Amino acid sequence: MGYDVAIVGAGAAGIAAARTLSDAGLSIIIVEASDRVGGRAWTIELGSMALDMGCGWLHSAERNPLVGIATNAGFTVRRGPTAWGKQWQNLGFAAENQMLAEAAWSELMSRFRDDPPPSDRAGDALPIAGEWNAYCNALSGYLNGAPLDRISIADFLAYDNHASDANWRVHEGYGRLVASCLPNIRLMPATPVRRVRLLEQGVGLDTDRGQIIAEMTIVTASTEVLASGAIVFDGAADEQLHAASQLPLGFAEKLFFELYGEHGLEPETHLLGDPHNSESGSYYIRPFGRPLIEGFFGGTGALAIEHAGLMDGFAFGVEQLSSLLGSSIRAHLRPMAASSWSRADWIKGSYSHARPGRSGYRQTLAQPVGDRLYFAGEATHSSDFSTAHGAWQSGVRAAKEAMKNWIA
Repeated sequence: MGYDVAIVGAGAAGIAAARTLSDAGLSIIIVEASDRVGGRAWTIELGSMALDMGCGWLHSAERNPLVGIATNAGFTVRRGPTAWGKQWQNLGFAAENQMLAEAAWSELMSRFRDDPPPSDRAGDALPIAGEWNAYCNALSGYLNGAPLDRISIADFLAYDNHASDANWRVHEGYGRLVASCLPNIRLMPATPVRRVRLLEQGVGLDTDRGQIIAEMTIVTASTEVLASGAIVFDGAADEQLHAASQLPLGFAEKLFFELYGEHGLEPETHLLGDPHNSESGSYYIRPFGRPLIEGFFGGTGALAIEHAGLMDGFAFGVEQLSSLLGSSIRAHLRPMAASSWSRADWIKGSYSHARPGRSGYRQTLAQPVGDRLYFAGEATHSSDFSTAHGAWQSGVRAAKEAMKNWIA
């Protein structure tokens, strides 16, 4: 037998599983389809600035295990409140209207909890022709990567009931933190797994670089990859693959704008582009005091950018910012970097949501196949899905399940 455990995917879930198993003394190999580690946690550096192209916030920070890991490893964690939800100088969004929009969202949350529609479809709880429906759909895009018509209320509440408002950041980059956690084990990057075979003893992985055999395997591939059939499971995991199809990845993208010259923008501030447009960007201004604006687009907004192309996406962002800050801001903005998660071949999206009526499929996806094949990843977490720490915790969970059967 080649290895005790083979792990498919070197994102947060795979790295967490590898750390847990390696600490227990097992022989591990990680097989990663892309040419880097971290998965949807990815930091790039431009102009001596660490830019998180994927996850950037340590959500529910007071209980997020990666906070302690970051601190112990010497990373700089910025704590405290964020500027999200605060419209800088009330530009384009009067204080009275902000209160009305927030009240509409609060009323929607109350309907979710107290009088949810039988369909479990979040969009069915919106008031007909409600003035702030577009605003609510924009928020859903940021939170879920999808409009309200596509998400399960029960699933949304499973997350919301456990999440806190403590959202912190890593100065050096969340992606860099996750990648730094990889233990000293064998890693095979740029090696897609094409087939998973349950053998008489162990598991065989057919890859582009030959077969790998291990006693057990932990699969952390995204739900889109699993549902697409990109990895074939020989007669096994049919229930898990069906579950993956009910937990699609939403769409969320970032556009970074460089700021230069005397622009007059204050650090750590925020603007919502247009509260009446569900495709609106959300703009975090000068995070960490850096000379940039981080534009965030979710759901229909992210899809619009994908269809229009990045340059038109940047143009849309500049148009929204100039409508709020004045046309003179155009002279201080230029495109810097952009994500494109929907086009990432071995991810195909951003973070998972459950289709209406399908929230229970997270538990199905997390179920092992016998005592040799296990599944992890943010989509398998019952409440912290869509987050890096949820993916991390799922990797630890799968590793412990595997070790229990190993010991038995």
